Amino acid sequence: MRREDSLTQHVDWWLFSIVMIMLAMGIANVYSAAFDPEHPSLFDFSQKYGKQILWVGVSLFLGLLVFLIDADIYRKFAIPIYLFTFSLLILVLFMPAVNGAHAWLGFGSLGIQPAEFAKIGTAIALSTYISQVNIKQQNMQTVFLALGIIVVPMFMILLQPDAGTFVVFTSFFFVLYREGITFDPIVLRIVRFFTGIRFKETWVGSHFIPILFYVVFLSVITLLMSRNYYEFSFLPGLLISGFVGIILVITLLAIIGYFFLRWISARREGGRVLIIILIAWILSSAVSSVVYFSFSSLAQHQKDRIELVLGISAKDEKDGKDYNRNRAMAAVGSGGMFGKGYQQASVASVESNHVPESETDFIFCPLAEEWGFMGSLTIVFLFMFMLIRIVIIAERQRSTFNRVYAYSVAMIVFYHFAVNIGMNIGFAPVIGIPLPFFSYGGSSLMSFSIMMFILLKLDSQRRDLLY
Repeated sequence: MRREDSLTQHVDWWLFSIVMIMLAMGIANVYSAAFDPEHPSLFDFSQKYGKQILWVGVSLFLGLLVFLIDADIYRKFAIPIYLFTFSLLILVLFMPAVNGAHAWLGFGSLGIQPAEFAKIGTAIALSTYISQVNIKQQNMQTVFLALGIIVVPMFMILLQPDAGTFVVFTSFFFVLYREGITFDPIVLRIVRFFTGIRFKETWVGSHFIPILFYVVFLSVITLLMSRNYYEFSFLPGLLISGFVGIILVITLLAIIGYFFLRWISARREGGRVLIIILIAWILSSAVSSVVYFSFSSLAQHQKDRIELVLGISAKDEKDGKDYNRNRAMAAVGSGGMFGKGYQQASVASVESNHVPESETDFIFCPLAEEWGFMGSLTIVFLFMFMLIRIVIIAERQRSTFNRVYAYSVAMIVFYHFAVNIGMNIGFAPVIGIPLPFFSYGGSSLMSFSIMMFILLKLDSQRRDLLY
């Protein structure tokens, strides 16, 4: 039986305070980044900072609205919410393209990105599904349904195409890993189909995420080493990719060291499992170069950005395909230790226009230039504190639904935070991921606000929800 507690009695005020602080800092940052001397009023709604005030107001209203809804509603209506956000992903494909992507639903002069809200629908649907399955008795159907909830909207987002949001959706795989949904059934079935080997148990599926990242790491290095050879001929490129993959596998296995090998060999049938992993790495290294250089669905500008980060393409000094990244790093570096002062940015200012989109994707640039290393470090610590707080909230839940949703929010925020700042300092390709609560834009603000207030509501009723 539920206790009649005060509406705000069990609210996590730490997380709420962080969100409010970030919203206030975001408004100040957008005002500085997009400042127009002819329109100095913060509440001039013809300017981006005025519109940002409106978006913050709308976001807080929607956040309060979802907070007033009983937490049990989100589980009961998880499927309708998921299908609604998915239908928006279909509808947006028939809208006119904006900057080469069918990612916006327009309403007059305004527009929203359905992909931003699809994250919320996916998080709720995934939380509901995992809370209803028995992890200890998972099978092929269990794993495939969990993957389907994530992969289906990812495919629709890829059709837009929106590479940034597509990357963010991979964060849900870590949530599966945290909840113990392994890929054992799939791995065992595939291995049995191709090799005829019947394993009684396997650690490959249980450790799918780290293995996957190791495979990706090998594939990326293979792309770096096989680019020059691949351009001469299709077949030699494939063979060299496989050869490089073999060398990398042997080298990296040696680097991993004695303890890893000992851990593998100590398990039953470890040798066969090791051989299968070696084959998978070699094939992935070979296929990655073929797919990337011949059949990739990425636009050319997206390939350019990835290759610049990987060092495959040479950097352009001025007005080239590496211009945005070079200017962003110059702006961040020019801030020094303590910055130039509020509204004193020169490289990332509107007047100089050296950093395009300085109020959206590159919002970290004017912040770093104005407040320097210490100010940038403060923002990093603020995000880290938010992430730690969300994890604390997740771990104190008695409800599986609440815990999965909390971890979904944590991973989404982490991806946005890490990739956006990585873009600004040259560690990540420019793929259009906003910085939560700081970047200009209504869709991002509304989705993150709704996401956070749902989490606050779930946590405030954690004593009542036990499913």
